[in-house]
Amino acid sequence: MAGDESTIASSDRAEGFSDAIFAITITLLVVEIPRPPIDEPHLGRHLLDAWPEYAAFGVSFVYIGALWLNHHALFARIGRVDLRLHWINLFILGTSALLPFSTAVLAGAFSADAPTSNQEAAVALYALVALLTSAAWIPVFPHLSRHPELLANPEEGDLIAAQSSRPWVGVASYGAAGISGWLVSPIVALALFVWMIAYHAVTSEGLHANRVARWLTPPGRARRAIARRHAE
Repeated sequence: MAGDESTIASSDRAEGFSDAIFAITITLLVVEIPRPPIDEPHLGRHLLDAWPEYAAFGVSFVYIGALWLNHHALFARIGRVDLRLHWINLFILGTSALLPFSTAVLAGAFSADAPTSNQEAAVALYALVALLTSAAWIPVFPHLSRHPELLANPEEGDLIAAQSSRPWVGVASYGAAGISGWLVSPIVALALFVWMIAYHAVTSEGLHANRVARWLTPPGRARRAIARRHAE
């Protein structure tokens, strides 16, 4: 069905719809920050006590922003979409839309009046949602490499295939974050979250885009394909 011309269309509508979902998702982060009680004294203290919400907002804002940059860079190379790619894209958007919820739970668990025992479950939830978000990207690169006719430049099929390791890094890192956050310390999980946000940001244009991204490329066929492209 993916090769049926009747199911292939321009990528413009898919990209516009995706941008709208990312815009709504990133805006919902601020909605999850509770408003302090303005009818009580010590407003400044209440504002300061809400620092976990501000921190969680900042981290997830950068995270969703990096996801959007990755999505934007991907669709800059896509000329047309088929039905399967539409479904893959919907799973990417659906998992990303869960992030405001997991962000609010994470911030609430680290608030001053919350039991510290809740932190393990909160980081595990955030890790699970982020893991699902990374897993949703797994099919996109193999599908595009098998169907280069969907690309704006069909000759970039090998370059697209070389990106296949990126979502697996997220799956492994977020899985490790959830397990270590539950069994060892939530701080370890938070450190892994920051690492993955940095990874998403550095590789947003692809593993070939800059020196650090190329250094993060695993040895093998992908690195050779990127090296050939970089040599050109």
